[in-house]
Amino acid sequence: MNHQSTSRRAFIKTMGAAVAVAGLPFEQAFAMKTRKVKIGHTGITWRNSDVDQAIKDVGSLGFYGFETFGEVLQRKDTEGNLAQLLETNHLPLISGYCTINLTDSTKRTDELAKATTFAKLIKKYGGRIFVLGPNQVHRDTYDFKANKDYIVSMCNEVAKVAAGEGLTAVLHQHTGTCVESKDETYATLDAVDTNVLKFGPDVGQLTKGGSDAVEVVKHYLPIVQHMHLKDYNGKDDRLLGYCPLGQGNVNVPAILDLMDGRQISGMINVELDNNFRDPSPVSPHDLAAQSVKYLKSIGVKLRS
Repeated sequence: MNHQSTSRRAFIKTMGAAVAVAGLPFEQAFAMKTRKVKIGHTGITWRNSDVDQAIKDVGSLGFYGFETFGEVLQRKDTEGNLAQLLETNHLPLISGYCTINLTDSTKRTDELAKATTFAKLIKKYGGRIFVLGPNQVHRDTYDFKANKDYIVSMCNEVAKVAAGEGLTAVLHQHTGTCVESKDETYATLDAVDTNVLKFGPDVGQLTKGGSDAVEVVKHYLPIVQHMHLKDYNGKDDRLLGYCPLGQGNVNVPAILDLMDGRQISGMINVELDNNFRDPSPVSPHDLAAQSVKYLKSIGVKLRS
């Protein structure tokens, strides 16, 4: 037996003893490495009318950044207290989620004007990511192939609008929209101008839609510049089938391993939907806190 093998056995024996003392499974102990990622949170778990509380909760839980909807930015801009609220809670705005109609050509002028308004607001409050959310469609009758060329054209135009304000636009595939499935996502990303439009995958949405989220992220990793980190188990309708991180089917550690150490324009934002027609009895703060606990258990550091 050579010296290297002896040293390896000694290390494993020592590690095994430490694991036994800690009461952790051997595999879990090896998984507890420090992951070099910064994690933010979106505001979707809170009602839009409760965005002030969302910012306070997200800041107090140690997340590095915040994302909200373009419409919420419009309202808060009118109220005039958003900048102070973010600063007080030491929580920078990273991104704005902006739903743009990518299928109705009669709305092109209005949609590009809306994109301009949203982009200016994201920039005004220090954000750097324009999350391009596709519009809802009737999936049972929707024909992606018939709409693809216009979708690609609008994606490119919106991305140029965002770039004009110094922002990075990222396509966010979404269930129930005109870009939902893996095939639709791939077809769109393979056709757009990736010099201006990047990818901001939602790994929970990918899983809910039947895709292997790890495979998709890995395939487009060079253009992944933002992310919604979401878990899915299909159990709780009040959370639309989603769940706090670590309680579902998304391989969160594998996703974070792909993103580990990468310099991206945006941020990896935890997200958990809430069905406000029948919301979760667990408070948004406590739902987010469950994800915090899980992230820390797999070696992710948040702000102290």
